[in-house]
Amino acid sequence: MPFELNATHDPRLRSWLASANADTTDFPLQNLPFGVFEIAGERRGGVALGDSIIDLTRLLSSGWLEGVATDAARTAAESSLANLLIAPPESVSALRAALSQLYSQANAAHADALQVTLLPQSAVKMVMPLRPTAFTDFCASADHIRRMGEMTHKAPMPCWATLPVAYNGRASSVAPSGTPVIRPHGQFAPPGGAMQYGPEPMMDFELEFGAWLGGPATALGEPVDVARGEQLLFGCCLVNDWSARGIQFYEMLLGPHLGKSFLTTISPWIVTMEALAPFRVAGRGRTGDEPAIPDYLTDAADRKRGGLNVELTVDLITANGAKATIVRSNVADLFWTLAQMLAHQGSGGAPLEPGDLVATGTVSGPAQEARACLVEMTELGATPLILPDGTRRVMLEDGDTVTFHARATADDYVPIGFGECSGTIMPARQTV
Repeated sequence: MPFELNATHDPRLRSWLASANADTTDFPLQNLPFGVFEIAGERRGGVALGDSIIDLTRLLSSGWLEGVATDAARTAAESSLANLLIAPPESVSALRAALSQLYSQANAAHADALQVTLLPQSAVKMVMPLRPTAFTDFCASADHIRRMGEMTHKAPMPCWATLPVAYNGRASSVAPSGTPVIRPHGQFAPPGGAMQYGPEPMMDFELEFGAWLGGPATALGEPVDVARGEQLLFGCCLVNDWSARGIQFYEMLLGPHLGKSFLTTISPWIVTMEALAPFRVAGRGRTGDEPAIPDYLTDAADRKRGGLNVELTVDLITANGAKATIVRSNVADLFWTLAQMLAHQGSGGAPLEPGDLVATGTVSGPAQEARACLVEMTELGATPLILPDGTRRVMLEDGDTVTFHARATADDYVPIGFGECSGTIMPARQTV
């Protein structure tokens, strides 16, 4: 079952840290996501609050925590969050509750003493929260699949409507926001032309949503149902599954390989499923012309609260300085829920392990502004994207910067965000 509401979700909560109360912040007191930062050559874990980071190492040395919250803080203060993902859920919840109290306006009398535990986010470098044990990328948007079929004049294989389609990605090339996006080399064939090898001519982004899995791991050969899939979800992030379309389209005999493996960018903060509890919504239903959900992917709780109301946007800043928000989409429009994706992946007996990263695939919705990659927006290049200043794009050019943002929203609750997921296209490196 999804997390239930508790005191940390109270919309009346305010912090004595003014930046945490700003309407535009991703990190109000109701969020408290976990991440790993680097300062003076040292990496350690912290929690985002407003424009600051709660340095858990400093907080522990100050003696403000007690009980199981202390245990979780010690784990979350490590240079990797891998052990936090297998910590008892009640200890992680206790830590969030303790932080909510310590940094709330109700504790303002101790603000000066607690100030030493805070670092400006601008003073640190965010790094990977942990090394993914595995990376699976799904294709969970019916709107994306249908549009791609229409553009290529090829009917999608019928399996897309009965199971969450996915491929196993390259975990070693997942990197945090801000990592340069180096244009890869590979084989591709221009329309009507012969195969050639060189720098990718069709660089694209894919707006995706991701989830980190917690423990315990499932056993080899053990099927996983939807309820177990829900229990495995620790927290979420943003994902840009950068796509070398020329390479991808040429190599697609067994599925994506070099067209996807050169880099996947994630936002570095892990927003816990507990923090996301107010923003759970019903899973997407099925229309009369769509197959019913198979029994092994059907779960009453998932149908009621398996989705997430998370608004996604994509901002493009071109190499010549043109700026525009070019995509507005929502995770709630996905054809499959996160728990269904995990249930399908584990249904054949493949182990699901703490530290696994899964992504939803392109989060495209039914609206025109919800086309969540350039190949979809430009209809395979037939209709170039034109920015407000007249700049045209069919695919990304060197020097272009793509940045994702997201906001989880619900009536009567404080919105929370995920931080940036951003990258700049860099020229291909010379081959040796």
